[in-house]
Amino acid sequence: MSQLFSPRAVGPLTLKNRVAIAPMCQYSAIDGVPQPWHVQHLGRLAISGAGLVIVEATGVEAAGRITPDDTGLWNDAQEEAFARIIRDIRTYSDTPIGIQLAHAGRKASTSAPWKGGGALKAEDGAWETFSASAEPFKDDWHTPTAMTPADIDRVVAAFEDAARRADRAGFDLVELHAAHGYLLTQFLSPVSNHRTDEFGGSYENRARFPLRVAQALRDAWPRTKALGVRFNGSDWVEGGIALDEVTAFGQALHDMGYDYLHLTSGGNVSQAKIPGDEPGYQLRFAQAVKAATPQANVMAVGMIFDPQQAEDIVASGQADFIAIARAALDDPHWAHHAAVALGEDEGLPPQYERAGKKHWPGYGKAR
Repeated sequence: MSQLFSPRAVGPLTLKNRVAIAPMCQYSAIDGVPQPWHVQHLGRLAISGAGLVIVEATGVEAAGRITPDDTGLWNDAQEEAFARIIRDIRTYSDTPIGIQLAHAGRKASTSAPWKGGGALKAEDGAWETFSASAEPFKDDWHTPTAMTPADIDRVVAAFEDAARRADRAGFDLVELHAAHGYLLTQFLSPVSNHRTDEFGGSYENRARFPLRVAQALRDAWPRTKALGVRFNGSDWVEGGIALDEVTAFGQALHDMGYDYLHLTSGGNVSQAKIPGDEPGYQLRFAQAVKAATPQANVMAVGMIFDPQQAEDIVASGQADFIAIARAALDDPHWAHHAAVALGEDEGLPPQYERAGKKHWPGYGKAR
């Protein structure tokens, strides 16, 4: 039996297989409200055969959006739009749907990638950005405001409020975004946090704010639903976050009651050279966290698109789950096709089953 297509519990939630669709920004919302694009995007992923679908990075406050086109979850209109999407999905799919709650910090107030991806100008609606230190991500980007204790309190409260909204909207899972150079990464990493107060300096100080957010989210999110976190294994530059700090952060979150740890990397230093053309290039970070906290559910991600590689990772115990992103956009039925490749039932919805591979003339015969 394929290990990739075996069930596993994530806290109170049991997933039918170990394939998760990672959060992927669509930059298609209006005032934070998901649009018809999100309806079809999430709808097709809900019938993709994956065990879990996680909605894109969603801002917990307006200042926390990456772009003006990001989804948000700080007001009633956004909450109700997400609730409608979840209600509709539940009429045709029981796939668990999660949402990633995020704050972009100094990487906020930019344009969507296909609109240039740079810092917004005042006439384009630029807004004040916030970070651990008053240092821009790039020289021509906004210089963020170094967060005060009042700013920290506001952001913590925003994560709590967004979690309650996600619960009311019907999400099965929340993933805390502490990766890719966004706000929590900016505090955690020594290359972006140069504070001299209790939130800067040592690892313990740099982790103080991210762990405070994590605890607030843990307290606000129901224990009857699953809670995970995505964080960086590396900044890919000299002097970046150390691996022992990464594993300590993972252990702290597991001890706090987080149901899975999702390891990724990069995005915190604009000139970092990331070897993203190597399949499974981030796997080492998931392996390190799994070795340090073997009781934890660990999710690996990063150019894992070959079904056999995904199977081998799970079967060998290097990670418990595989997250796919680009592979799912390229082939929304990746999980169905991977199941066939690994000798499992394709698992198509009944409306599509008659088009399944087993019904294709000559399929499976030697060519």
